[in-house]
Amino acid sequence: MAKEKLELAGVSVEDLHAQLGSLSSELNTMKFDHAVKGLGNPMELRYMRRDIARINTEIRKHELASMSAESLEMRSKIRARRRRQK
Repeated sequence: MAKEKLELAGVSVEDLHAQLGSLSSELNTMKFDHAVKGLGNPMELRYMRRDIARINTEIRKHELASMSAESLEMRSKIRARRRRQK
């Protein structure tokens, strides 16, 4: 069975948050069902977690795209300082 790919390129942030909420609740339900009676395909849990991570990544891309140049520069300075502290 081929897993369909999520199309997230042209989706608004509000829709991404809605998808994230529904996938998170579905993942919790699947985890509970798997603990109680088992799933037919336990790999579905992995696929669901990865889809959630993809949505979170796309939300972060939107956040970074909407940041001003000053904010991005400050973010780079903070990241560089953290790297030096390690």
